[in-house]
Amino acid sequence: MRRILALDMGTVRIGVAVSDPLGMFATGIAVLSAEGEWEKELDDLMARYTPSVLLIGVPVRTTGQKGPEALRIEEQAKTLSERYPDAEVILHDERYSTVMAQQVLIEANVSRKGRKGKVDQVAAALILQSWLDRAGREQE
Repeated sequence: MRRILALDMGTVRIGVAVSDPLGMFATGIAVLSAEGEWEKELDDLMARYTPSVLLIGVPVRTTGQKGPEALRIEEQAKTLSERYPDAEVILHDERYSTVMAQQVLIEANVSRKGRKGKVDQVAAALILQSWLDRAGREQE
């Protein structure tokens, strides 16, 4: 099975998650600063995990339409596709992932301060897990 690396790309932070080698489970692994040199940090993660797929969450509106943020992420995905030619870049609807991540952290009794640093990582894991679950159902 192929390993997948997922990104939840915000304007302040970028959550990163990776699948296990069998492609069954997602694990949040990092939060990158979107205002820093996150591309270099992503280069390191891509080299470490050598994913065959780079999954990028796209915030689609509840109407199914794409707003300015989704269009920004699609442009970034094109750049990442050129940067990592050995990985297939796939866009995935990440509607409500941050809200769900907040809820997971609240239920886990993580403090407000603690949630701020983890929510993007958990959101990336939720995006990846939803994609893995759907991919698994399609293979059945």
